[in-house]
Amino acid sequence: MAFDFILMLTADDRTIPDARARLAEALEGGVRHIGFKDVGLPFADLKGLAEDIRAAGGRSYLEVVSLDAESELASARAAVDLDVDCLLGGTRAEEVTRLTRQHPLRYYPFPGRITGHPSVLEGPAAAIVESARRLTDLEHVHGLDLLAYRFAGDVPGLMAQVCAAVEAPVIMAGSIDSEARVLEAARAGAEGFTVGTAALAGAFPAEAEGFAAQVRAILAITTRARAVATAPRRIALAAHDTRKAQLRAWVTRHAPRWPGTG
Repeated sequence: MAFDFILMLTADDRTIPDARARLAEALEGGVRHIGFKDVGLPFADLKGLAEDIRAAGGRSYLEVVSLDAESELASARAAVDLDVDCLLGGTRAEEVTRLTRQHPLRYYPFPGRITGHPSVLEGPAAAIVESARRLTDLEHVHGLDLLAYRFAGDVPGLMAQVCAAVEAPVIMAGSIDSEARVLEAARAGAEGFTVGTAALAGAFPAEAEGFAAQVRAILAITTRARAVATAPRRIALAAHDTRKAQLRAWVTRHAPRWPGTG
């Protein structure tokens, strides 16, 4: 698996209200992996968003941030109904896999103790590592979604320990807002990372204004980070290359037309 960037159409752990409109800008920027949260929009709107990502040839991700059991299982059922490619987050892996095992989606739960909203990762590093081992021992768990930068301790050390402890891919999620943090994740052994709020806020140095320019800047950082990535190559996150034509066609139809561009 190449070290990959997953754009989350989210802010403060919620899907943004204009996610479908922002999707066109994201695709214009060149991103292939696009996700959203289980909260922030009605199910019908999330379904439309998932369908738009799929129609564009992208790979879709739903991240669970609900803390109570009933909401988390409802979100898992929604992931199946939305037909997303990957389900990220959540803490009740045994219950969730009973719902997802018949679906081809890939499942990456949170290791460790998760509290609050926006979510925070708590507990000593040793307990988080042990949680990671237990989760990846479960059938139908394909990897981990680690809230590394929501941890108050030694973040690079935690990432390295978790990645070394498991053979499954680890995605770093939450509060990644600089090239330095992307590089730390790559060096630690991550196989991917998510950015949401920071891209919408324009946190990354870019050559131009706007969301598409932020996406291009993060993709450039991702390319540089691959040079220092230490994760073993497994199954790529990337959608198949034959979808490129679909993506280009969708962007042509849906990208916003700015004044003076025709």
